[in-house]
Amino acid sequence: MNKQKLVLAYSGGLDTSYIVKKFSEEEKYEVHTVLVNTGGFSKNELKTVEEKAIRLGAKSHKSIDIVDKYYEKCIKFLVYGNILKNNAYPLSVSSERTFQAIEIANYAKELGTNLIAHGSTGAGNDQVRFDLVFKLIIPDVQIITPVRDKVLSRETEINYLKMKGIDGDWAKSVYSINKGIWGTSIGGKETLSSNKTLPEHAYLNQLEEKEAMQLKLGFEKGQLVSINNDNYKNTVDAIHKLNEIGGKYAIGRGMHVGDTVIGSKGRVGFEAPAAVLIIESHRTLEKYVLSKWQMHWKEQLANWYGMLLHEAQYFEPVMRNIEKFLEDSQERVTGKVIIKLMPYRFEIEGIESDFDMLNSKFGSYGEENKLWTGEDVKGFTNILSNSMKIHQSAGK
Repeated sequence: MNKQKLVLAYSGGLDTSYIVKKFSEEEKYEVHTVLVNTGGFSKNELKTVEEKAIRLGAKSHKSIDIVDKYYEKCIKFLVYGNILKNNAYPLSVSSERTFQAIEIANYAKELGTNLIAHGSTGAGNDQVRFDLVFKLIIPDVQIITPVRDKVLSRETEINYLKMKGIDGDWAKSVYSINKGIWGTSIGGKETLSSNKTLPEHAYLNQLEEKEAMQLKLGFEKGQLVSINNDNYKNTVDAIHKLNEIGGKYAIGRGMHVGDTVIGSKGRVGFEAPAAVLIIESHRTLEKYVLSKWQMHWKEQLANWYGMLLHEAQYFEPVMRNIEKFLEDSQERVTGKVIIKLMPYRFEIEGIESDFDMLNSKFGSYGEENKLWTGEDVKGFTNILSNSMKIHQSAGK
């Protein structure tokens, strides 16, 4: 009897390893694993993941690299909007999931099956992100989620794999780690509480550099194009390099607490050296080169964009409208930002830009003006106060 083809969104982690073994051996499916790489895997790691999938019982395995596509369709807009969820989290994993789901659904169509499995639990956002995209692309999709449906604990999965003779570094499986070019999320027993933080060893990047270092990040129309004296034609390469540099200083760590799509509170640790350095540098450069109202409306729309993206609404048409606004706002966001890196933290020291509006030819803040006189300000103040004067005197 022909087995049904099942496409599994595979990461090589505990949950999806359990599903491969369980469904290929006991549930009698023909399991085809697919890993969608958003910048978190090296070539050697991808090969190891493939070998592991086949060893566990997968009929085939495919790796799909979408890093450049992910940058063009998502990351650059997160930078344009200086988007940090709850002023902390750079949407590292939440922004990846939609694009991974698109590739997985298209791969299932390619294989001629409407059966797709993923390893999400029933407690977080990823289940909604995957399910929603799958249903948009394959309307008659059948989604299989054993971890969610059977409320499986990590301990249960580990014991099952051990019983099946599958060796692994199960100590690391205490933490759920998702890595991509825009950052790594880390979930574990500490993140389930409100009063504990992740231990040092839970982070992938460990402190290596202790001497302070000055860094210059160059932007052209809002996109990172240089690091110190090195120019990059591809911003993705610059992000990889900045992850390497910032990671050695253990920069970009944090704990994010927020609201899930399904209504509960969620907490996760993260480390995103490049994302945090780029967003804060870009935000600082914009303070010098954009107008007050550009800054104001960018902040409003970017906040909505980040929230909708986080809550699986990438295909909502208004997202394309906001992207056009954000891109148009970057016309003058060109210059260099000077940063001082130190262990676990950084300071932005200043900027250099031809579009700098804090320029001595206009005057010196708090000291000298060149575009107006004291008499101009007196008249301006009188006019500015009119509506308040009228309000206070009305009815008296």
